[in-house]
Parts: sequence; C-alpha cells; structure tokens
Amino acid sequence: MSRYFVIDTNVVVAGLLASRPDSPVARILDGMLAATFSFVLSEPLLAEYRTVLLRPHLSKLHGLSEAEVDTVLQELAQHAIVLTTPDPTQQRAAPSAPPLAPDPGDQFLWDLLATRADLVLVTGDKRLLATPDMASRTMLPTTFVTAELGH
Repeated sequence: MSRYFVIDTNVVVAGLLASRPDSPVARILDGMLAATFSFVLSEPLLAEYRTVLLRPHLSKLHGLSEAEVDTVLQELAQHAIVLTTPDPTQQRAAPSAPPLAPDPGDQFLWDLLATRADLVLVTGDKRLLATPDMASRTMLPTTFVTAELGH
C-alpha cells in the first residue's frame, strides 16, 4: 500500500533552520520542494506553516522576508496533494469523528490524518509521537528519511 505523508510544521521549520543540508529535516524540506515524495497539505496546515515561519524570532533565524516565505509555501503547495478537511465543528458531532489530538492546537493534523487511511504524519513532536492510538500513523523525521529517502 502506498503511503502519503503529512509533514508537521516543526519539520518544515527545522528544515529551513538546519545548518547541515544532509540533516533529516533539511532532506525532507528539499524533498518536498523537489517533489521527491508524495506529501499532503491542507489549508489549516499551510496556514500553520506560514504563521510559525513569520514569528519574529524565527524570521530572524531563517532570514526570509514575508514574500520569500510565501514563495516557499507556494512551491510546497504546487508539489503537494491538497486535501480539504471537514469543518471541525460539524465533525466533532459525527459518530466517526477522528480521535482528539493530545494538544488541541494540533487537532487540524488529526483531522487531516482522518481524511485518508494512507496518511502518515512525520513529526518531531514527542506528544504526537507518543499517542498510542496513532502510533502506526506517525514517525520521526530520521525514520522517514531512512525508510523513504534512503540513507
């Protein structure tokens, strides 16, 4: 079965800040920009990328202007499979609603994963990785690079 990947914001940010181009997070971001693997975005995830990348302390670190961040995000969106997630207020009432994320701020990721069974979240967030009912749907960046991109 083919798998498609959801790349968490922390991986994208770390990829932009990485000092070594061969680091797992830099390889993942480069792979996204080059369409080396199939990855999925949603509007809430893309908005999260933008919000976080434009935080003043991160902007100082990566050195990109708002326009340059938008260019990077447009390039990512061009190579992604963009999925629409259901309205969370309606979804919570449904009997088949996705499980609750360990952090309410990450619920949009769980909602995105719930849209398709073949989606796997690549994240460095220990709370998300440690969620027992999602263990088969999450992986570390280093695991992803080894399994999907080769050493």
